[in-house]
Amino acid sequence: MSQSILFLAHVSEAGNTLPKASYEVLGAAQELTKQLGARLTIGLIGEDVSAAAKTVATAGAERILAVAGPDFATARYASDAAAAEALCRSAAAELILAPATSRFMRVLAGVAHRLNGCVDTHVTALEAVDGDVRATRWHYRQRIEAVIRRDPRTWMVLLESGCHPAFLGAAGPTQVEQIPVTLPKAATRTVVTGVRAPKSDVQTIRPDARLLFVAGAGWTKKQADGKTHVEQAEPLILDFLRTSGASLGGSKSLVDQTGESQTVLGFMTHLNQVGQTGSTPRHPKGLSTCCHGEEPHVVGWRFINERRAVNLDPNCGWARGKADVLYVADAFEVLTKLNTLLAQKSRTSPEPAPQQA
Repeated sequence: MSQSILFLAHVSEAGNTLPKASYEVLGAAQELTKQLGARLTIGLIGEDVSAAAKTVATAGAERILAVAGPDFATARYASDAAAAEALCRSAAAELILAPATSRFMRVLAGVAHRLNGCVDTHVTALEAVDGDVRATRWHYRQRIEAVIRRDPRTWMVLLESGCHPAFLGAAGPTQVEQIPVTLPKAATRTVVTGVRAPKSDVQTIRPDARLLFVAGAGWTKKQADGKTHVEQAEPLILDFLRTSGASLGGSKSLVDQTGESQTVLGFMTHLNQVGQTGSTPRHPKGLSTCCHGEEPHVVGWRFINERRAVNLDPNCGWARGKADVLYVADAFEVLTKLNTLLAQKSRTSPEPAPQQA
């Protein structure tokens, strides 16, 4: 395998820092560099990469390369592809590691083609075996694990977030080599005029949250008094998400109710679905409420480190080895109490209590 590795990253569009996923990939690149006895090069893309370069100054890279300028401030296929290609050619590395951000996922397959190389996406682990690199990824909704090996050539690998400890080196001064890239007029025709994003208090999908809160169909069913209480469930859940900083997930049975003309939680969509036909998040902790722990739903939790559930049924699926802790209790009462405790903590602490739930 090549003895030269290129770590490729772009600065965030909201500022001149690297996304969290980039530091995770840099941590993986460092580890692989040591295992192979390889040389590490860092390549950065953005309008101004000076601040980002300082944060990776102690990563042990022989060179830090950059393609910078106003033309590379925002995501655009033509400019990003040209910048990534220039960095790859300048580094002359056969193994290129990059975070699986939406910006890179759109571009790097095309760049690999330009380099007459190959690309693998959604990789979750890397290791060196007898001097060769092995990449691991999942198929068929995380039911089949594949280990990939490539013959020596330009090999581009995009790693998923949450799969490797992030690089935590100290910031420091560094020398950045600017790689000139001149874009043809046709490459600048696409212009980003603005960004529309939901307000932070209504955003429910938070990939970097420490806690995943999952709501099941039980929230919309008849309760002990024989009536449904969706009008109480919605503010309870939203208050918890706001004060805890948790990310929201939903079972398939709950999100499917939208198409069945049943009463649903107004903020729940199919984008929140967790499970075999939904997403497979990687939060440190997970809390399931009013969900029976059916296998198709639980399969989406396999990468959650600590799983807890709240259900009135002591014999539900969560109680059969699928949860570390099962609380046999009413989720309405539990969440009411949690919200009260979190509100008290936020009043007595200068920092938000979230993420500690």
